[in-house]
Amino acid sequence: MHFSIPETEVRSGENGSTFVAYNIHVNGVLHCRLRYSQLLGLHEQIKKEYGTNVVPSFPPKKIFTLTPAEVEQRREHLEKYMQAVRQDPLLGSSELLNCFLRKAQQETQQIPTEEVTLEVGLSNGQKVTVSILTSDQTEDVLEAVASKLDLPDDLVGYFSLFLVRESVDGGLTFVRKLQEFELPYVSITSLRSTEFHILLRKSYWDMAYDVDVMENRVGLNLLYTQTVSDIERGWILVNKDHHRQLKSLQEKGSKKEFIRLGQTLKYYGYTKFDPCVTDFPEQGCHVMVSAGNNELNFHVKLPSEQMKEGSFKVTRMRCWRVTSSQVPVANGSAGPCGSAKLDVKLELAFEYLMSKDRLQWVTITSPQAIMMSICLQSMVDELMVKKSGGSLKKMLRKRHNGSIHRSDSQHAVKSPPLLESPDPNREQVVKLSTKLSSVSLRGISASNSANDISGNDFHGNYAFEGIGDDDL
Repeated sequence: MHFSIPETEVRSGENGSTFVAYNIHVNGVLHCRLRYSQLLGLHEQIKKEYGTNVVPSFPPKKIFTLTPAEVEQRREHLEKYMQAVRQDPLLGSSELLNCFLRKAQQETQQIPTEEVTLEVGLSNGQKVTVSILTSDQTEDVLEAVASKLDLPDDLVGYFSLFLVRESVDGGLTFVRKLQEFELPYVSITSLRSTEFHILLRKSYWDMAYDVDVMENRVGLNLLYTQTVSDIERGWILVNKDHHRQLKSLQEKGSKKEFIRLGQTLKYYGYTKFDPCVTDFPEQGCHVMVSAGNNELNFHVKLPSEQMKEGSFKVTRMRCWRVTSSQVPVANGSAGPCGSAKLDVKLELAFEYLMSKDRLQWVTITSPQAIMMSICLQSMVDELMVKKSGGSLKKMLRKRHNGSIHRSDSQHAVKSPPLLESPDPNREQVVKLSTKLSSVSLRGISASNSANDISGNDFHGNYAFEGIGDDDL
């Protein structure tokens, strides 16, 4: 979670009095509005539960009404406090904090607890409608969807719910992975736009786990429809020969063989982000970023209009951080009191081991910076589990029983239509260096081979160090 409190508001209370509300943003989005007294209450709960030695310092009470300068100072202190709580390994993942944030989100959006229906999309465009409570957390909704699909309990953790935005032309943008501190119904309702949807997708990176999922009929269908969708969207690169093979397997209904062939293709299992800007290899370069295979892949457009490609392995990132700042909206209308209208600018920066003795910061400016950070963290989590000799099933959080009951009806996952023909006009790119020891630019002719990027393996010479969402 990335906490920020970019602004405050003066609001009216029930008795006509006014108070200062602190707008809490989580992962770049307004999550809730809270009074100082509510945050103080959270602080007291944390002290009671975990002791004073664990809890960071909290900005003190004031006897008199705060001046604007004092309000700003308190805002900064509260922001640092919330960030410190999040960064603490014990407090940041505590149910106490998550429960507080869920209740605050529901109260801020003024949505009462009641039974509702919620649509969750599948990769093939099919919708699963589940009956839930508005106060159900992400885990509850995921279990309800799994129940409707008849997905076994031991496979539920292989999937997650994602908030996505679908454009008029069908383009899909990943906004964020829904987290344990939010209520999916409240999150989607508060956006007040039909562009946003909740989508079910697999949540792991290592394709070796596909074997577990494919052993079950429903799991196989979910993985199959996601693979087909990613190919049709151009997220997985397919040449004409592969396309013919895939179409033949699809016509035969050979789903496992279809997935196995998909696993050999470039960018299988990657998450693709919208076009954004980077300072590597030069300031102001336009870039397409994809996350997968324990790396961030860059397709960079240089000022010379030349296209370059390369990858940054997560095992060579010493740390990373997400920063947010407010910038004036271009051609935006003035806000209250004539103030300029502001927008939030998000950046992901990571410190990368370019060579044995050289570290360099690389920055990506993107509204999806936090989603990228979440992808990096989940890759590290998987790698650490694998390094310790564990398994993904052990890493998955234990799910509570009894909150959601399985429905007697089953919701079949339909097979997607046959693949469309590949786009013959797809732009080819020239690779960045394939050697992470140098990451220097050099032109290489493009190809559609599944082995375009080679020599990027991490040899274990560098330890995981200081890796976290916010450069802790």
